[in-house]
Amino acid sequence: MSTPVSTPATSLADRHSYPVYLDLRGRRVLVVGAGVVAARKIERLVPTGAAVTVVAPTAVPAIAERDDVRWHRRPYQQGEVAGYRLAFTCTGELEVDAQVFADGEASGVWVNSADDIDNCSFILPAVARRGTLSVSVCTQGVTPALASWLRSRFGRELDDGAEELVRLLSAARAELRAATGSSEHPGWQEALDDGLLDAVRAGRGAWARRRLRAALGLDAADDDADTADDTEQTQAVTLR
Repeated sequence: MSTPVSTPATSLADRHSYPVYLDLRGRRVLVVGAGVVAARKIERLVPTGAAVTVVAPTAVPAIAERDDVRWHRRPYQQGEVAGYRLAFTCTGELEVDAQVFADGEASGVWVNSADDIDNCSFILPAVARRGTLSVSVCTQGVTPALASWLRSRFGRELDDGAEELVRLLSAARAELRAATGSSEHPGWQEALDDGLLDAVRAGRGAWARRRLRAALGLDAADDDADTADDTEQTQAVTLR
């Protein structure tokens, strides 16, 4: 391999990065290396619908036995990253990381080098996910252990109630857009700060819906919702 180009004067850890979620459906993604770290990357990549290609002379069983990735049994070849939209290098070899990164910079391909932030054009957050709801935590690559710990802590909040709240807000957003032509409204934060999540978790979904609609300036809830809310409040009093 030729001598890689020099890396930027400052690493990602020294700058503000721009968080983004990528649509990888049908897009070609390269993973260089096929060890345990690469297997974890692939486990997250495949469900996105990305077309994943692995380049490595050998592979752990978690990769070798997959039938949903393409595996080229050879070392990385200079310049081949140019044929992909996104790339990950997980070899643990700094020279390989630097070469893939340099090739990516030359061809406009974003590259992540595992545990080698100086050879990254993007970094990965720690993510907790439930349905359509996800929480990402990032420390600019400085301390992945803290990001992982915080991910686990925040992830405990992603329960059935949180998922139900997503559905409630999504329906209200669609209704607001249909009524006003926009989903922008200051009432979103007002309603969320008023305990919507706790209400949904307590089984008071009708009250949460009414509170949200009122905050957004939509019509009052229908009679069925009013009746359901009255029932919820009666049950709460009885339980106390």
